[in-house]
Amino acid sequence: LSVETDLDDLEVRGEIVMNRKAFERLNLDRDEKGLSRFANPRNAAAGSLRVLEPQITASRRLEYYTYFLLTEGRPAMASHWASLEELVRLGFKVNSHRRLCHTVDEVLAFCADWEERREQLPYEIDGVVVKIDSVAQQRQLGFTAKAPRWAIAYKYPARQAKTTVLGIEVQVGRTGALTPVAVLDPREVGGVTVARATLHNEDEIERLGLQVGDEVVIERSGDVIPKVVRVSAQGSKRIPFKIPDQCPICGGAVVREEGEAASRCININCPARLKESILHFASRGVMNIDGVGDALVDQLVDRGLAESVADLYTLTSDQLLILDRMGPKSAANILRNIENSKRNPMPRVIGALGIRFVGERTAVFLAEAFGSMDAIAAASVDELQRAEEVGPKVAESVFRFFHEPHNRELLDRLRDAGLQFTYASSRPKGGPLHGLTFVLTGTFPTLSREQAKELIEDAGGKVSSAVSKKTSYVVVGADAGSKLTKAEGLGLRIIDEATLLGLLRAG
Repeated sequence: LSVETDLDDLEVRGEIVMNRKAFERLNLDRDEKGLSRFANPRNAAAGSLRVLEPQITASRRLEYYTYFLLTEGRPAMASHWASLEELVRLGFKVNSHRRLCHTVDEVLAFCADWEERREQLPYEIDGVVVKIDSVAQQRQLGFTAKAPRWAIAYKYPARQAKTTVLGIEVQVGRTGALTPVAVLDPREVGGVTVARATLHNEDEIERLGLQVGDEVVIERSGDVIPKVVRVSAQGSKRIPFKIPDQCPICGGAVVREEGEAASRCININCPARLKESILHFASRGVMNIDGVGDALVDQLVDRGLAESVADLYTLTSDQLLILDRMGPKSAANILRNIENSKRNPMPRVIGALGIRFVGERTAVFLAEAFGSMDAIAAASVDELQRAEEVGPKVAESVFRFFHEPHNRELLDRLRDAGLQFTYASSRPKGGPLHGLTFVLTGTFPTLSREQAKELIEDAGGKVSSAVSKKTSYVVVGADAGSKLTKAEGLGLRIIDEATLLGLLRAG
């Protein structure tokens, strides 16, 4: 600090802001480099803080406005206003448009004044934050689970404009979800030109009664995200919209599960969802390929080294060594971890495919019921339901996945790479607990949940996550929750860890 302070332990908190001019310069620079534009200053500021290169962050012309002055983790002054004045004295940037108000009428007048003048500010706002000045009163008011009771955001109504829907395009997100986006006749809304607005899904389009050619009212929701509010007038040459049956990115099958709003591309290798697919495939508890994280996957996909999940198994040391921050030792470790993943059992491979509604548990049931990937792929929807806990919804999702040509091609490549496509269950066909279903709840004295589950399954029993009339025993530990209440209501047999161990010993 360039000035003296009596505070031994100093902590300053605030907010990073990108002003309008810096945002415009940044987008012009990205236009020149052929990069996509940032949607708004808030996203641009957040993205600038997340980049790994400090020189990139420094080039973005960010500003830091301070709000709080703390010492030893507590407010340094008896009033919030005094803290702001001290921050100014210490040389920090504090918003010069703040005001100390003594009545509610003064607060409302301040809010109304800046609603009229907010376009004069060098940065975007969507409201005013009103705070109690007295720190003692702040302590008395306390906090809710999400926010302080001594502060409130006074939000301004979103700015609106009328325009025409010129067309509707479809974007494919990282999870494969297809999102319709309205292409608009550009209009200025709150100082920003809006040419596109999300329509979320088919249900929202139906709710709006929207077709291409209609005149609509748009607003910037929260003064950031463009949104179609309503149809103000139907166009003379209206064209209805329908989500395509094939993905506009990869041509894969598009499905909409019953009861869901979003339609999805089910091709795991669709370029739009490829990064997410690889991250899931390699994650801990799935194929467990240590070292294959966000930074590596971004580079592999962006440089064209991974156009499919299966490309992980064809990577070479030379390919990895051209990547940023990658040395020979790191490359060797990653290749070794990829090779080791080939030994994972078939249920892990099923779970890694990212099939909707198929998690670790369902993957095991499918593997045990069918014994091979080929048998699962050849099964009908009715046959798939023979597996434990697989109902019509899960069966339909599995069937669709295995009948998508892109996914069949991926499976062939993973088989050729040496992954496990057959399964011999280690669960005993008989055993002392055969035919019994257990539910575990609470914390046990000596066993972890995983250990208890393993003991039950080794003895031929089954562990379920849900209490039902079919449950044989509910094993209860300390701090048991709603499962115990439901078990008591159903009149089920409730036992503790000691009784469970007795059942295992007695058979």
